[in-house]
Amino acid sequence: MSRPRLAEAVLADGRKIPYVITENPPQGGMKYTYFAPDKSYVVQYFLDPDAVDEALVDRLTAIIGRYNPTLAETKGGARGNTAEAATYFADLFCWPTAIVTKPEFGIVCPAYPKNFFFGRDASRQLDLAGKDKKGSWFTNRVRKYLEKAELGNFQMMLRLSIALARAVRRMHQAGLAHSDLSCNNVLVDPKSGSCVVIDIDSLVVPGLYPPEVAGTKGYIAPEVLASMDLPPGDARRIIPSLLTDLFALPVLLYQYLLKRHPLEGPKNYDLPAEEADFLIYGDKALFAEHPTDHSNRPDDLKVTIHDLGPYLEKLFLRAFVDGLHEPEARPTAFEWEKALIKTWDLLQPCANPHCPEKFFILHDTAAPRCPFCGTVVPERRVLHLKRLRRVRGKAGQWLKAGLVNVYDGLPLFSWHFTENVFPDEKAHDREVKAYITRQNGAWHLVNSGLSSLRTPEGELLPKGKALPLRPGEPFGTWEQPDGVLYIAERK
Repeated sequence: MSRPRLAEAVLADGRKIPYVITENPPQGGMKYTYFAPDKSYVVQYFLDPDAVDEALVDRLTAIIGRYNPTLAETKGGARGNTAEAATYFADLFCWPTAIVTKPEFGIVCPAYPKNFFFGRDASRQLDLAGKDKKGSWFTNRVRKYLEKAELGNFQMMLRLSIALARAVRRMHQAGLAHSDLSCNNVLVDPKSGSCVVIDIDSLVVPGLYPPEVAGTKGYIAPEVLASMDLPPGDARRIIPSLLTDLFALPVLLYQYLLKRHPLEGPKNYDLPAEEADFLIYGDKALFAEHPTDHSNRPDDLKVTIHDLGPYLEKLFLRAFVDGLHEPEARPTAFEWEKALIKTWDLLQPCANPHCPEKFFILHDTAAPRCPFCGTVVPERRVLHLKRLRRVRGKAGQWLKAGLVNVYDGLPLFSWHFTENVFPDEKAHDREVKAYITRQNGAWHLVNSGLSSLRTPEGELLPKGKALPLRPGEPFGTWEQPDGVLYIAERK
């Protein structure tokens, strides 16, 4: 076996790194790629040398440095970014790490983790080995060609949805827009519930670095598509921005959770396909689940946004009804992140061992049923924990802050018992603090790590002890300044 032919890339800071020369390097729309000898990073060069100008160099320098959430501020990364946050976001982004100056201009990026590539057993009908896991493989008809083990389940798709919303939120916090969020630029692994945002080098910095692409069909915001025929520089022409990301983000979330596109339905136009697309996704775009206009609603719509629970249903209506043609009305990425996390607390394992999704959102306690397979949850097993938080400045007053659906083995964490802790990159304590168990037909909460958990009588519950969960009885950490109160509910 011949030894690989190596070349050397010179970085902007003077360092030199090796890469392997191949005859036909993989390429995308703008760059071609060479791998490191150990495949831990890639060196990418631009297909069009004329695309390299001072503006591109400035953009990449800013993206790799002062806008970089995967690099601590102390090392030249984004302002306020800690080493812990940088490590956290390094898993959510394939962020460029360096500029290459010789033998030609390019960038260095981390290689995608192995779980974002299909293995040999991914499909019996297609040769997918080594191909990257673009979202389109899991959200439309071609998913039937994948082995069941590749498809994950509803819980894992919800997990990766949280990760994507968090990644977009972090970009937007820094003032960055992706400009081309799509199934092609977010790789997903439904088996582990993880995702990674790629193609970072063309990020938009409003007012500084304009977009280089309009986007990808199906993810281009209607206002961008509707104005694409206007000449460049026309003030009426809409270009990708944070607001257009806020169209693409819910499209992806809708596809991950419901396996279809939110604007694609039976409504049709007697036009050539390309012209029809400009209407379907542009000026005449209509949400397939519009609450009053059913002209684009598929007849076979079995699982809907209502089945995703109240938090997500509300945001999808804002995104695709109120905000479809009014960009300012779209929910922010942070709103999506919060709603997805609240929805996570309503997960329920399906009792049907053959259910394709394994989990569903149990929000309707009057008719607890899995929307994916129809399996009914026995009424005696349905219990919600209503979470309350203090009203600031009003002693003794509490407001509803969410619900937790109870199931056997449910883990509870610090953010379930502390008002000012959110399960994001800043949550350093990720140890299980309590868990739910069902014993002799009754629900119990077992304290595994809390020193301030109190019973309905106000007594401290020692670690290792179980508390029966009875409807109407309170428990929680209310004695702490940032503690919370729970009341068990059965409707």
